[in-house]
Amino acid sequence: MEALATFQRELSSPKKIFITTHVKPDADALGSSLGLANYLLKKGHEVTVVTPSDYPSFLYWMQGNDWVLDFSKEEDKELATERLNEAEMIFCLDFSALNRVNELGEMIRKSKAYIVNIDHHQDPEDFADFRFWSTKAAATCELVYELIVKLGDRDLIDAGIASCLYAGIMTDTGGFRHPNTTKNVHLVVAELIGLGADPSQISNLIYDSNSVNRLKFIGFAITRRLVVREDIHTAYFVISKKDLKKYQSQTGDTEGLVNYALSLDGIKLAALFSEREDGIKISFRSSPEVAVNKFAASYFEGGGHKNAAGGKSMLSLKETVEVFESLVEKCQEQLFQTEGISAE
Repeated sequence: MEALATFQRELSSPKKIFITTHVKPDADALGSSLGLANYLLKKGHEVTVVTPSDYPSFLYWMQGNDWVLDFSKEEDKELATERLNEAEMIFCLDFSALNRVNELGEMIRKSKAYIVNIDHHQDPEDFADFRFWSTKAAATCELVYELIVKLGDRDLIDAGIASCLYAGIMTDTGGFRHPNTTKNVHLVVAELIGLGADPSQISNLIYDSNSVNRLKFIGFAITRRLVVREDIHTAYFVISKKDLKKYQSQTGDTEGLVNYALSLDGIKLAALFSEREDGIKISFRSSPEVAVNKFAASYFEGGGHKNAAGGKSMLSLKETVEVFESLVEKCQEQLFQTEGISAE
C-alpha cells in the first residue's frame, strides 16, 4: 500500500513519461502500452511510447499507434533517446527483465527516473521503483485496467483505451481458450465491452486481416514444414530464412503458427523454429500439464508462461532441431508427468 501511495504521488502532477515494452510487441504489449498512454494523456502528462522493434501491421489500428517511436529505426532513435533522457517516469510493460528491450534496457537501468514495471511474467528482475505484477493475470492489459480502476479513474477509460486493453486480453488468452482464462478475465472484458470495446471488430482486425502471402505461407508451413513425433507427443515447424523470403514474410506472419502443431490429437508439446539473421527464434506451446517455460529456460535461454514460452539458439537450424528432439526424448518422463525437468 505504501508503494502504491508513493506511485500515486508521483502521478499527482504532470510528468514527462516514457513507456516501452518488449521486442517484437504483440497485442498485449502494444495494447497495454497504448491503453496506458492514452489514459496518462488524459491525466495531463506528456507521454512517449517507444518500442524496441517493429510490430505486426494488424496492430496499427490501435489508438495512438501513429505516434509510437520504433527504436530500431534510425529516424526514430534520436528522438526516442532524447525522450528517455528527459523522462521523469518510465513505464516498462509486459516484460520482467531489462534484456527484453535490447539496448534500451541498459539505458533504463542507468536512468534516474522513477521506474514502474507492470507485468504478468514469472521471475521479475528487481529494477523498478514500483511493480504492479501478478502471474495470476492473463495479460498485462488486465493489470493496466485494474491499476486504472485502483487509481479511481475507471471513468477515464474511453472506447479507444478499452479496445487496446481488450485486444491484449483476447490474444493472450488465445481468444479466451487457454487455461489462463479466469473468472476475472471475463469480468474485466465485460467491463471493457461496456466501456466501448467491440469484440467482433477487434477480433476481425487482429485475426482476419491476412495478406495473400501470409495465407500461402501458412499453407506451405502446414503441408511442407510440419514434423510430427507421435512417439514423444511432440510436433513442430521448421522455418528457414529462405522460406520467409519466398513468401515475403512480414513481422507477425508466423504469429499463431505454432498453435496448429499443438492442436493435433495426442500432442502435448509444440514448437516453432524460425531462422533469423541473429539466430534461431523458438516459440513453445504446451498442453496444460506441461511446464514448457521451465524447459525453455533450462535449455534455450528462454522462459515465459507455463504453457506459452520462447527461447533462442545460436546453433544452425538443423542442429537446433536435433538438440530439441534429443532433449525431449531424454526429458519425456519429467515433461509429460511432472513439472521438474532434467536431462541428466
